[in-house]
Amino acid sequence: MIRARRTARAWDAVSALPALVGAGARRLTEPLAERVQRWHERRDVPAALEPRGVDHVLLVVVVGLVTLGMVFVYTSSAVYAQASYGSAAHFLRRHVIYGCVGLVALYVGWRIDYGHYRRWAYPMLGVCAVLLAALVLGLGTRIEGATRWFHIGGFSLQPSEPAKFALIVYLAHSLSRKQDTMKTFSIGFLPHLCVAGFICLLILRQPDLGTAAVIGVVTLLLLFVAGTKLSYIVISLLAVAPLGYQLIVGTPWRMRRLLAFLDPWAYRRDAGYQISESLISIGSGGLHGLGLGDGKQKLFFLPAAHTDFIFAIVGEELGLVGLIGVMVLFALVVMRGLRASFGARDLFGTYIALGLTCMFGLQALLHMAVVLGLVPTKGITLPFVSYGGSALVTSMFCAGVLLNVAARKAEPEPNRVRARVATPVNRKRPTRVVVGESE
Repeated sequence: MIRARRTARAWDAVSALPALVGAGARRLTEPLAERVQRWHERRDVPAALEPRGVDHVLLVVVVGLVTLGMVFVYTSSAVYAQASYGSAAHFLRRHVIYGCVGLVALYVGWRIDYGHYRRWAYPMLGVCAVLLAALVLGLGTRIEGATRWFHIGGFSLQPSEPAKFALIVYLAHSLSRKQDTMKTFSIGFLPHLCVAGFICLLILRQPDLGTAAVIGVVTLLLLFVAGTKLSYIVISLLAVAPLGYQLIVGTPWRMRRLLAFLDPWAYRRDAGYQISESLISIGSGGLHGLGLGDGKQKLFFLPAAHTDFIFAIVGEELGLVGLIGVMVLFALVVMRGLRASFGARDLFGTYIALGLTCMFGLQALLHMAVVLGLVPTKGITLPFVSYGGSALVTSMFCAGVLLNVAARKAEPEPNRVRARVATPVNRKRPTRVVVGESE
């Protein structure tokens, strides 16, 4: 009798499992707009949300990361700069200039109401696409086999950095405008995927697989939380898998990097040199590190120590404690970004904050994974920390935009942004209304 009861209870539990899984899947794929709406209703948040002011935690963390970057750009590049340019502070001086410009960009991004970016979504994306196409045509400067920069007056511009922001603004604008039709393939999924795919292809031609991968993942995440069917995302991943396979296997140097990732010590003097030196750098740091400025791998052992592998120098000189500290700072950036996203005054702000947060988090995660040997070697910088003009200025401007969304200011009266009303799929022409118009 007891065994029969236990069997019946077990059978009831197994029978209820599909319903529980289905409910969990439906909740997971629920559009973010509905979640935010329910979250507001539970907390009795009024239609006109109260301003929050400056997010001091996010501001302090961003400034702290930039300051940390200036310290480690100098300590990781001083010897190389002295040997190559005759001045140990060569990269530090330039990075300080970039940092000052970045502070201005952060202030501008914080002061400008993010609602204004709606009207500039398509022009910004078009300008970035033209610049990326110009690089593909060979109009940029080729460095170490890649054409990613325009050199102007001693300084360089990397168009892929502002292109990430422009694409996020476009996606935020379009997804918030089409929130009621996101489950349709031809309106809610395909146009956004085509635009993001075109930008990724231009970046892949430079070549720059890391940036293209970050853009692709951020696009799919935004589509997922906006309510696109999970089956569309899975199909798109399966469709792009042969292209990814060809990009890796069909390119000899990428294939060597993959083999070096699987066994870096077997390719110690070849494709596995960077990752081997990076692991030696982190391993020699131990728990507390060798001391600030006392690292050895920056002495012409670890290439790109001040850019693509600056996290390894942090680990060598500050040890495991320093690595965890940097990870905590980026975790705070992600947490405050998600707070800004869920607390935004409208859906456009929700998507733009979520996109910028995912961009910072994914790029930092990929950089750390490369340095720790968890993924194949790929040149990608650590946001706010690594040396680089375009990357630092653009990242700080994006942080300013994130601060503006988090402040939750009232939309200014002159900002009359035109937006399409989301209409059923069977309508041929969606109507237009003016949002924010005074009576």
